[in-house]
Formats: sequence, C-alpha cells, structure tokens
Amino acid sequence: MTSEADAADSPRHVDVLIIGAGLSGIGAAWHLQRQPGRTYAVLEARDRPGGTWDLFRYPGVRSDSDIFTLSYAFQPWRGRKSLADGDDIRRYIEDTARDHGIDRHIHHQAKVLAADWSWERCRWTVDTTRGTWTCSFLYVCAGYYDYDHGHQPEFEGVENFGGRFVHPQFWPDDLDVAGRKTVVIGSGATAVTLVPALAGRAGRTGHVTMLQRSPTYLSSLPDVDPAADTLRRLLPARTVHRLVRAKNVLSSQLTYWLSRRFPEQTKRHLRKGILRYLPDPAFLDRHFTPRYQPWDQRLCVVPNGDLFREVAAGRVSVVTDRITRLIEDGIELESGRRLEAEVIVSATGLSLIPLGGIAVSVHGRPVDLAGTTAYRGLMLSGVPNLAFCVGYTNASWTLRAELSSRYVVRLLDHMRRHGLTTAMPALPRGLARRPLLGLTSAYVQRAAHLFPQQGDRAPWTVGQNYLTDRLRSAFLDVRKGMVFDG
Repeated sequence: MTSEADAADSPRHVDVLIIGAGLSGIGAAWHLQRQPGRTYAVLEARDRPGGTWDLFRYPGVRSDSDIFTLSYAFQPWRGRKSLADGDDIRRYIEDTARDHGIDRHIHHQAKVLAADWSWERCRWTVDTTRGTWTCSFLYVCAGYYDYDHGHQPEFEGVENFGGRFVHPQFWPDDLDVAGRKTVVIGSGATAVTLVPALAGRAGRTGHVTMLQRSPTYLSSLPDVDPAADTLRRLLPARTVHRLVRAKNVLSSQLTYWLSRRFPEQTKRHLRKGILRYLPDPAFLDRHFTPRYQPWDQRLCVVPNGDLFREVAAGRVSVVTDRITRLIEDGIELESGRRLEAEVIVSATGLSLIPLGGIAVSVHGRPVDLAGTTAYRGLMLSGVPNLAFCVGYTNASWTLRAELSSRYVVRLLDHMRRHGLTTAMPALPRGLARRPLLGLTSAYVQRAAHLFPQQGDRAPWTVGQNYLTDRLRSAFLDVRKGMVFDG
C-alpha cells in the first residue's frame, strides 16, 4: 500500500507498471505475478481498489452483465445474486487483491498524468501526482470512462431550476428523494438502474419519472441464477463458478448471435417479455420500442422486471419527448407539456476517454491516439512496450480483459526468452481503418474521434466473440505484425 514516503522515494523502477486497480488492473496483476522474477506495481488514482465500482455510488448501482462472467475465472464469486450490487463487486475486487497478495503492490492516490518513452533507455518515465516511476513495459488498465467529468448536455435554463440537479457519477450523499417529484433524464443502463431504486426511496407521496428522448431495448432477467443455487448444494464453490461461468458465456454468445442474425424475432421476444408486466401495446409502441436494431446499442437488463413493476404500480411514469428548457419547477418539453420536478437526475450517459486521459509521448513527441491503429485491440501502432485493456461491448468486460492480460504475459515471456527489450506493432500498408468501439450509442459516438481505430484485417481487428477469441488466443503468434529489438 502507499506510504507517506512515496514521493520522496521517486523515481522508482519496475519491469511492468499497471495503471488502474479495478477489475482489469487486479486481473492483470494476477496474471503477471504468475511469472516469477518480474517486478510490477499498480498505480491507482483513488484511495481504494475497485475502479468503476468504487466511482459509481448512486442508488441501485449494479452489474449489467452476469457476475459469473464479470468476475475472474480464478476467483469464485460466492454471492447469491447473479446481477450483483456495485458495492459487492467492489468488495470482491478488493478481496481478490488481498487474497493473492496484489494489495502489497498497489499505490493509491497516484493519478497518472503523463508517460514518455525513451529510445535510449528503452523505458517509460511515468509522472503521477505522487512522484515519478520508470518501467520497461506499461499496461494501462484504466478503462475508458472519464472519472473526472460525466457527460452533461447543455440544457437551456438549468440555472433557473429551483431544485436539486445531480449527475449519477457524482451522487451527493445528502440527497433525499422521499416525498419528492424526481425526474431521471435518460434511458440507458444508468437510468434503468436508478429509476426503480429511487422509486423505492420516494415513498407514498413521492414519484419518479423517466424522461427519455428515445427508447432502449430492455430485457427482464432474474437476479439469481437457479442453476448456481442448485449446484452450490452439490459441488465446491470453484467448480460451481467454472460451470456456471461456462454456461453463461455460451448462452450470452448464442443470444447475441441470434439477436444479430434474427433481429425481428428478437424484437418480438423482448416485447413479449415486457407485455407480461405492461399489457398495453400502444404504451409499449411509444415508450419501449427503439428505432434501431437489437445490439446496435448495448441491451439493458431489468432484474426481475423491477422497472416494469414500478411503472405498472404507478410509482414510475415514462415520458418520451425532447427537452426544450428547464424552468424553476421542472422541465418544459417540445410537446408543450411540463414535468414538475424537485430533483432532476441527468443520467444522459458517460464521457469516454482513451488510456485514462494519460498524455502519452514517444521520445518527447506527443502521440495522437486517434491517429494510431489498435493491434489486437490492445497495443498501438508506433508505440513500443505499451498495452491497454478494453473489454467487450456485447459481453462482460472481464472476459476480454483476461484474454488481453494473457496475451501481454505471453508477449513479455517471449521477449525475455529471446533477450528482446522492445516490441512495437508495425502498421502494414493499405490497411483500412474503422472505429474501435462498434456501437451506435451516443456516448460512444461522442468520443469516437478521440480513440485509436482498428483495421480491416487481423491482427488489427477487435473481436467481439469471446469463444472465437479464446480459441484463437491459444494459437496466436505474438511475432505476427510486431517489430522487436534486442
């Protein structure tokens, strides 16, 4: 853990420097320390492990993926919920770090500001808020959310609103919605999570309205996996975790494939699931029928139909309209309708930022990340000895994070066995480029111009099929498309 002498001891050198102590970073450290004789450290900007699951503390925060695939393959999930609460996930990450001795390598409150590669020294110099480090290999596991700034549309008249206006990313501890009229703006995963949680806190005299510009595809799923419950009575925890994880990987990949292959049938299936709770076709047409195809944007999960139950009970209203302006006592809509509000929650999406906002340079020359191309979705053209971690957009983040860490370990092992000091992807001629993140969601499109792009052929593409990627990872050649130097 971080000591008070950290700054005074700078600069320090390790073989591998991991940025971020969230799901990706702790997983990377576990894979890395299985190789003896290699030093590493984990730099974390926050004061405890957890990453995203420490940042988001709004009511009801939970996983939108099943926890058996979101958790690590090597660390069984022992909780009962398969759509786990955010704080339980954060504790799981912290417990994993402690159980495997990773916590001794974490340096907290060390936000990374910049990293510069020196060709003469063949190492990175990494500047943080708590001093300077050097490393031979830099592994950025900081996700892609901007921790310091949430996305905030410029609503006209926001200064005139007389109530509380909050963003879920910076949820105030003192906010009480009991007995109040609350409007949640948005229709994505955050809004779908927040609305039923706030309805439970609003009490008999309060009310929650979900105000959306357009609907999102929603799927009601149980928050407890009956197969896991049954197996736990018969088998050890590690075996149960392995079996249920495999089951969920197969089912999620099959569901995604069927959704893309048969979109109309998928739409009917999702609609039928909502009609069980809200049997009014006209209501569904207006508020729960998106204009895009399933999985053009990430599908949102509704545990046990909680959102639909709250709407059916009258504790939640859904309004599909556009905002004209905020007024003193609420929101004025394009239709002319006014929504009364004492609390407005702007769940309008997140801000994305590549490599945790680190200013990366090579030999003093700034790297334009948008001008680079991602090699295997985890290294950058023209940038030596640097890897980054980006999870799947159609499955649990951790599945791809684990594959990325396995690749990094294989690459480092290859370099050590052959006495190599640098590895850098070499961009081939004639490679067509396309966006790195293949979603049409507004939060992705807003930031697409900041991110590296992917190519049109292997190994410059980012796969979105875990089963295929897992199979290929066992046989891939770490030398392909790479330039090494000794």
